[in-house]
Amino acid sequence: MLIVKKGLIVSLSVWITSLSINTTATEPRTKLLANINPILLDSATSGKQLAIEYCQRCHLFPEPVLLDKKTWISSVLPNMGQRLGLKFQGLDPLEDLLPEEEKLIRELNIYPETAAISKEDWEKIVKYYEQEAPEEPLPQKKTAEIADHLPLFKVQEISIGDKPFPQTTLLKFNKASSSLYVGDAQNSLYVLDSSFQLKDTWWIDTPPTDIDFPKNAMPRLLTIGIFKPSEQKLGRLMSLNKISNPTSDVNIQTLPRPVQFASGDINTDGKEDVVISGFGNHSGKLLWLDNFQPEKEHVLKALPGARKVEITDFNKDKKPDIIALTAQAREEVSIFYNLGNGKFREKILLQFPPSYGMSYFEIVDFNKDGFQDILVTNGDNWDLSPIQKNYHGVRLYLNDKKDNFKEVFFYPLHGASKAVARDFDNDGDIDIAAASFYSDLKNPAHGFIYLQNEGQQDFKPFSTPEAASGKWLTMEAADIDQDGDLDIVLGSYFHTLNEMTQLVFKGVLSFPQLLVLKNQTK
Repeated sequence: MLIVKKGLIVSLSVWITSLSINTTATEPRTKLLANINPILLDSATSGKQLAIEYCQRCHLFPEPVLLDKKTWISSVLPNMGQRLGLKFQGLDPLEDLLPEEEKLIRELNIYPETAAISKEDWEKIVKYYEQEAPEEPLPQKKTAEIADHLPLFKVQEISIGDKPFPQTTLLKFNKASSSLYVGDAQNSLYVLDSSFQLKDTWWIDTPPTDIDFPKNAMPRLLTIGIFKPSEQKLGRLMSLNKISNPTSDVNIQTLPRPVQFASGDINTDGKEDVVISGFGNHSGKLLWLDNFQPEKEHVLKALPGARKVEITDFNKDKKPDIIALTAQAREEVSIFYNLGNGKFREKILLQFPPSYGMSYFEIVDFNKDGFQDILVTNGDNWDLSPIQKNYHGVRLYLNDKKDNFKEVFFYPLHGASKAVARDFDNDGDIDIAAASFYSDLKNPAHGFIYLQNEGQQDFKPFSTPEAASGKWLTMEAADIDQDGDLDIVLGSYFHTLNEMTQLVFKGVLSFPQLLVLKNQTK
């Protein structure tokens, strides 16, 4: 699944609690303060207080240790200042926008004309981050050595159609028809059989981002509208039908750059409803439509960044609840408890600073205690801070049986885009397959990591040299070849030719759209 934020792509995020963030930052902050001139101490203290006050108006407070000095001073803080109505010489956030986009952003008042902070207070905030932030991004913790082979899988490269370079935006397997649906940013949708041979091709009006396969009905396809960051509401959810049937076809339009959807009988009236993640850009929303009817729209969260939803009876009261991931600065996983009659109560389960770049989550009973746990990734690494971050990766949170979650496992992975939890080796416990979109170019093959569960949250990491051939934005896990075990398919996306060139310099000469990992367990 693909999401584009301001500047480039987001795949469409790792979690740590705010308490552990504060603990991590304590030592370097104490050392810095110990060396500050006493005359500056009051200024630095008030700078932190002001930062907390102003930052938390929009998102969780970001500790200075999360980014290096240069990134704070030259990029992140100027953008924050502009959102507070400050003007900086030579910086115009609307400069490169098309007229229709500029008009919509001005209407949203993203960059107000009147300053909401004094110049003196703003300078205190800047000084605080300048004094407290590290000179260089902090390194990731060392992990177990990665085995550069995949004994469980046989690797195969797949290329479809005549494309200049891969731009895979969607991977979804239809078990009923044994078909793999592959979406492309160049407005194509391919259907492959279980042998990965092309069965069908669809030409779509805009890039596809999600699809489902209801029983006794045509597949329903979600398209994003405008791929690059946009406020225009041109997304669409439609029936994938070559012969139009107005009486039964779904055709929902004017969606705010939607990236994913889920269906279920939310209000328990016997009719199917749909929840749509309208990622948007500066504006967006998480919404549900009663019986797929646009005129019966209900907004769960009127914020940009809705990334993914799952519908499940989380608290076992026989009413379907909604679990949602929100990115785009307000990085969090929430549960919307179903109160009945179309009403919900939100509880934020996990919340993180904006630089975490949330990208995906799954709910899974990892420890098999009857309660759902949460696997998450973060790794969106473009926007305002395209540096390697030590807190990017894969995290597992266990449920305390009261829907409170504790982190029990973290695997550092630069630019993590997605992770899936499955028993790939059929040994009775759950393994993890993780992909990275903004991978470390020092070893691009480690853009895919297979974490084999050794028990007690101990995982052995594996990779494969063939994984160096792509930027893995999408991933699907299913028994595609119908031999009784779970295969993995990775979808590659290159936004620019320069991204491919960087890999060529690393010796990579083949750039398939898909990398298929055929499970050999059976």
